[in-house]
Amino acid sequence: MAASFFFLLPTIPCKPRKLTNSYTPKITCSSLETHAKQHLLNLISDQERGVKTQTNSTKRASIVKAIDALASLGTDTVTTGSSLSATWRLLWTTEKEQLFIIEKASLFGTQAGDVLQVIDVEKKVLNNVITFPPHGVFFVRSNIEIGASSKQRVNFRFTSAVLRGENWEIPLPPFGQGWFDTVYLDDEIRVVKDIRGDYLVVDRAPYNWKE
Repeated sequence: MAASFFFLLPTIPCKPRKLTNSYTPKITCSSLETHAKQHLLNLISDQERGVKTQTNSTKRASIVKAIDALASLGTDTVTTGSSLSATWRLLWTTEKEQLFIIEKASLFGTQAGDVLQVIDVEKKVLNNVITFPPHGVFFVRSNIEIGASSKQRVNFRFTSAVLRGENWEIPLPPFGQGWFDTVYLDDEIRVVKDIRGDYLVVDRAPYNWKE
C-alpha cells in the first residue's frame, strides 16, 4: 500500500449552534470535514464508479453538491505537495471516456478491473491505468507541471499510450493536455475537478501499481 500522508487542513472558523437549553455543543472543523467526507462516500457507494449516475441527474446533482461542500473546507489548502504522490483508485467519476470503457468492456469479452491514477510529484509524471484482469491494461503516460498557476492545480500533457494483452501490445499516439484541481485531499481520498468540468473521487489504492 502507498505510504499514508497526513494532510492537515487549516483552522476554519466554525460557528457552534446554540440549543434552546442554552447548552452550546463543541462543533469542530474536523468533525464537519468528517461528516462531509462520509456523506460524499455514502452517495457514491452504490453508483458503480459513476456508471449509474450517468442516467440519474438528481443523484449527480446531490454528489456534486457534496463535493462542493467538502471542497469548501479545503479552499486554502495546498494539495500539490508530496501527499499527491500515490497510486489512486477510482471510486466515482463523470468522465465519459472512462465510464464508457468500464461499461462496455464486456463487449470485448473482458471486464474492467481497477482504474488507477499513478502520480509521482518528484518525477513530475502521471500515469492513467485501466486494468482488464488477468493480463490486460490500457496505459496512458503524462508529464505534469505542479502548482504553476494555483496551489491546487496540476497541468498535464499526454506523452504516450499503449493497450496491452498477455502476449501483445498496441502503441497509440499521445493525445491532449489540460489541468485538474485537487479540491480535497487527505490520507484516504482525493477529490478532483478538471478543465472540462468533470469530477473524480479516488482513494489510495492498497498497493503500488508498477508498469
